Parts: sequence; structure tokens; C-alpha cells
Amino acid sequence: MTKLGPHGAGKFATFLRTRLVELAPTKTQADVAREAGFTNQNMVSMLKNGQTKLALDRVAALARALEVDPRRLYLLALDQEGHATTAREIEEIFNAIVTKNEAEWLEAIREASDHTDPALTKRARAAIYGIFGR
Repeated sequence: MTKLGPHGAGKFATFLRTRLVELAPTKTQADVAREAGFTNQNMVSMLKNGQTKLALDRVAALARALEVDPRRLYLLALDQEGHATTAREIEEIFNAIVTKNEAEWLEAIREASDHTDPALTKRARAAIYGIFGR
């Protein structure tokens, strides 16, 4: 097994290792590196092993290559950079950073409620939990 670098135990590297395993049936690390625009194909290995950090200006390209939401990856990259407080500030200032999937849920709620801004009742919360079998 490859020895993890100084950032290998962090949330970003852990997420990346998991996502690469999920993509393995359809995409290699070399595919991800190429799609993300990395000239050095070893960059993905270095990132997943925590030997280097992801530059924030590379988040969107890597998110596309990994087929993940760029907002989520950005927050993980901020945390990796040691900017956890910056990530919290962004979330506080912009209320909540939502993923593309979460935005679709919100739009469905708005459409279903005829844009009436309904409160989250106990019944509605129970219905949401029911959808997820909880």
C-alpha cells in the first residue's frame, strides 16, 4: 500500500480515494487526470495519497472529471488548504452552499408549494425521512 503524505488522512484525500474506487469500473485515474487537464498524470495519485494539495483554481475541472458537485469539492479543498474557517464564513455569508442535486430538490419544493415558502412541519419532515427510509 502507498504511504500517505501529510494530507492523506484529510477529508479531501479520503473523498478522492473513495470517488476513484466508485469510478473505477468506467474511468481510470489517467482518464480523470486527462479530463481534469493535469499535464502530469501522477497528479491524481499525489492528490489521493495526500502528497500535495489541490489548487483552488483546479476544483471545477477536477469536479467535472470526477463527476461530482464542484461546490462540495471546493469546500473539501478549502478544508485541505487549512481554510476551514473560510469555508464556514462562505457558508454563513451565502446561507448554505447547496449542491446541484439539493438545488433540484429545492426547486421541486418551490414548484409543489406554488412558491409559497412553506415552513418545515413535523409532518413534512417525517415525509422526507420516509423517502430515505429513516
